Amino acid sequence: MAVGVFDSGLGGLTVLGAVAARMPDLPLVYLGDNRHAPYGVRDADDIFNLTCAGVERLWDEGCDLVILACNTASAAALKRMQEKWLPADKRVLGVFVPMIEALTERRWGDNSPPREVEVKHVALFATPATVASRAFQRELAFRAIGVDVEAQPCGGVVDAIEMGDEILAEALVASHVEALLRRMPHPEAAILGCTHYPLVQAAFQNALGPNVRVYSQPDLVAESLEDYLDRHPRMRGPGTQSRFLTTGDPVRVSGKATQFLRHAIRFESA
Repeated sequence: MAVGVFDSGLGGLTVLGAVAARMPDLPLVYLGDNRHAPYGVRDADDIFNLTCAGVERLWDEGCDLVILACNTASAAALKRMQEKWLPADKRVLGVFVPMIEALTERRWGDNSPPREVEVKHVALFATPATVASRAFQRELAFRAIGVDVEAQPCGGVVDAIEMGDEILAEALVASHVEALLRRMPHPEAAILGCTHYPLVQAAFQNALGPNVRVYSQPDLVAESLEDYLDRHPRMRGPGTQSRFLTTGDPVRVSGKATQFLRHAIRFESA
């Protein structure tokens, strides 16, 4: 058994890398649905069906615990999966929880009424589907009041990353940040609400300026997963091997992953 990490493409590798750095002995199986990427322009039913298919494939690899390292899947599919689809002996966790914990400085199990938090003006950069779902704002409202969230759908950024075009990705980031700053000139914090975006985090930070704190998910998710496994050790399993699977062309995906992460990764066909 290993822990599964699912994403629509390459973005979840940022989460896997942080998890592997924090827990180097934890076996991981990564599945990128590169054939159907990006998810951020698909409708909710399509995202749900593709996400379920990916999770089931990871179950076939012995992964009873799967991390949806994809904000679009977490926003559009996770709640429906947990309420109506997930078997009792399996667990699927999303990536919103650690981010909101960090932003509000509250643990997820803290069910006290929402209260004011230090950060008042937050910029959210995400895929069009994640922005349309308003899932981040909805979950944030359970825990914090008085927080102004301005969301910017970042069309094209995931496509550019999946194509391996860093110059285009960085240019699109600059354009999207400029559009948001016209509506919210002085954000205090910025949420990178897509696990692809840490691959171009420097471009976000440069466009936002040094006074904006950029929250990126990989390290937060890794810390949260370690805490979860400490509390649920049976989900860790006895496996020893890590694997990388893709629904796309393994050679092409391996090349793009290596380009962005700066170290060799070999994908197999899912």
